[in-house]
Amino acid sequence: MSTERLIYLPLGGAGEIGMNAYVYGYGKPGKERLILVDLGVTFPDMDSSPGVDLIMPDIRWLKERADQLEGVFITHAHEDHIGAVAHLYRDLNVPIYARAFTANLARRKMDEAGLDSEEVKTVSAWPEVTKLGPFTVGVAPISHSIPESGGLVIDTPAGRIVHTGDFKTDPTPIVGEAFDPEMWAEIAKDGVKALVCDSTNVFSLHPGRSEVEVGPEITRLVGEAEGMVVATTFASNVARVKTLAEAGHAAGRSVVLLGRAMQRMVEAATETGVLKDFPKVVSVEAAQELPRENLMLVVTGSQGERRAASAQLARGKYRGVEVKEGDLFLFSSKTIPGNERGVIRIINQFSEKGVDVVDDSSGLYHVSGHANRPDLERMHDIIKPQMLIPMHGEHRHLRQHARLGEAKGIASVVAVNGMMMDLTGDAPKVVDYVDTGRTYLDGSVKYGALDGVVRDRIRMALNGHVVVTVILDEEDEPLGEPWCDIKGLAETGTSNAALVEVMEEDLNQFIMRAGAKTLRDDDKLEENLRRVARQSAQNEIGKKPEVTVVVSRMR
Repeated sequence: MSTERLIYLPLGGAGEIGMNAYVYGYGKPGKERLILVDLGVTFPDMDSSPGVDLIMPDIRWLKERADQLEGVFITHAHEDHIGAVAHLYRDLNVPIYARAFTANLARRKMDEAGLDSEEVKTVSAWPEVTKLGPFTVGVAPISHSIPESGGLVIDTPAGRIVHTGDFKTDPTPIVGEAFDPEMWAEIAKDGVKALVCDSTNVFSLHPGRSEVEVGPEITRLVGEAEGMVVATTFASNVARVKTLAEAGHAAGRSVVLLGRAMQRMVEAATETGVLKDFPKVVSVEAAQELPRENLMLVVTGSQGERRAASAQLARGKYRGVEVKEGDLFLFSSKTIPGNERGVIRIINQFSEKGVDVVDDSSGLYHVSGHANRPDLERMHDIIKPQMLIPMHGEHRHLRQHARLGEAKGIASVVAVNGMMMDLTGDAPKVVDYVDTGRTYLDGSVKYGALDGVVRDRIRMALNGHVVVTVILDEEDEPLGEPWCDIKGLAETGTSNAALVEVMEEDLNQFIMRAGAKTLRDDDKLEENLRRVARQSAQNEIGKKPEVTVVVSRMR
């Protein structure tokens, strides 16, 4: 007779930064009752996922066990933790639990997707708890770069788990709750089985700085500026948005919020009481009547996103506003690895307009929302867990974090997406491997990373595309010559003739020589015409394009 076990299974977020989704389960093997922590997205790029709108975790394993799932807990409202909630809700069909600010944003997502927003339940902070099957879950306030972040205190018959979510040890976060070491020590006093912990900044060796430290520096910078000031940060960093707005106010400037995400976050923070005393803002229309030197714009697009306000201002006008020589643009944010090209493009475009750009290379105008190595070690010392499971990080982050735990005698493991861990004993052990991947949202449809759609799109982008059309009569004889349409290919090649004409000649030669057996067999004909077209292009322009063959028969 098998006994109950406590399992942990990351489906996203472990071995990568983004797309967080962590499963906990308790019960007999294969029959565990389950909860899911976070359901986030990651963002596509032109190299690996051209044209894709969003990337989400592959939750097939969970979908097949939806009848075992008790609920979903969202630790905080960053897109890499909350972004897939509405997209994947129908596959899970269970209540979603979050604190008020996070729940407000989750309900907006559900409404926009035509789903029942009542399925999002607001929970109060620790020590209030929610009982679901064998789990008792509390959301304990923890500081991060977005309001009302919560670390989860998950009690199970096999012991207590602390799942930090994203956090930093900030005593003065401006908006949201300060890090409370006494509360965490109280949570840990009777013993913690496992600490599942943020690893993002494990390579930063100095203690993390407080949000309160950037205010005076930003205020000084804005106060000394002469032209219009434009500043960007993560819209979700409501504390920073407030700091920027206050700096504008202190310099006697009218403040404008530009970008839908910025307005949505400030609205949600105000509605839920998280944000108080936000400086008065003016509309973008009213701003156009004011002198430029009296304006401070707080805009979206700190990561170089093409459609956000920053990129549009860099290219030209945005909603009637234009930056000019002598204006100041401030990045009050860190560039997430992978986004550097987009950010540098914007900086250069502003530079061409004569705009002075200030980024975070000085460290004066941004502080991270994640715990640095000394802060992580402080958390280990407060919680004193039996085992440490690093999460929220690339493989190198997880490995380094596990080493820190081992150095302190804590049983530590690198558990990446798809690795099911049994936490029941004294040390974590791998008990299963689950196929995990990515789900692409592409327009209005979702498909898996292995479905070949993106692969075909990349091939077309790299190699160009040719459509070959051939018509055969009732006797399976060619009716006229084959013809080609080309896209994304040079029009002339080495023979100085039109590529289309050279290809059509080569295809016609093949058709004229082809035997009756080949001409009767669509598959064989397609395969051969594709081969000839690719070889012809290779000879002419040194490229083998993707080829679509259309065989039409007069029957």
